[in-house]
Amino acid sequence: MEKKVDKELDIRGEVCPFTFVKSKLALETMEPGQILRVIVDYPPSAESVPKSMREEGQEVLEVNQIGENLWEIIIRKVK
Repeated sequence: MEKKVDKELDIRGEVCPFTFVKSKLALETMEPGQILRVIVDYPPSAESVPKSMREEGQEVLEVNQIGENLWEIIIRKVK
């Protein structure tokens, strides 16, 4: 991935809705334009976190499966 990641949040072991809540809290500490990489291992989170982030007005750049039951979600903070 060519994009510079400003912060990484590894929340393996967490389930919905905590995966979204922790991702949102991490974004709140960041500046607009910065990029957050979230690592999840709960399959529903790989779909719900990006969906919820888009609903919040954030830009989801990528969702990639990086292992068996392991995903990275790349989010650019918009606001």
